[in-house]
Amino acid sequence: MSERNILTAAVTAADDKKAEDIIVLNMKGISLVADYFLICHGGSDKQVQAIAREIKDKAEEKGYHVKRMEGFEEARWVLIDLGDVVAHVFHREERGYYNLERLWGDAPHEDIQGELQ
Repeated sequence: MSERNILTAAVTAADDKKAEDIIVLNMKGISLVADYFLICHGGSDKQVQAIAREIKDKAEEKGYHVKRMEGFEEARWVLIDLGDVVAHVFHREERGYYNLERLWGDAPHEDIQGELQ
């Protein structure tokens, strides 16, 4: 599965669970961790968990192994490591606090409008 297919599956899964303010940062040449960061948030612990679970389940359905998922029980910042794509699912307040978009401000934003409903 290509990195773009994984990214599309993750974005679609987040959107299906009504994740808010979904953005994708192109990390190629900026970070050695991943090629793309998907960043989104939910308004409650349950929604954060639902978004994270959906991303994990959709990746696995497509035959991609999820390397690691951290923070699920706390539901404040769930990190889903899909290899070339790392999804960050925040609780609303945590997203504003950590502000990854500003931290990685030199990373270009990917156009994901085609993947969103």
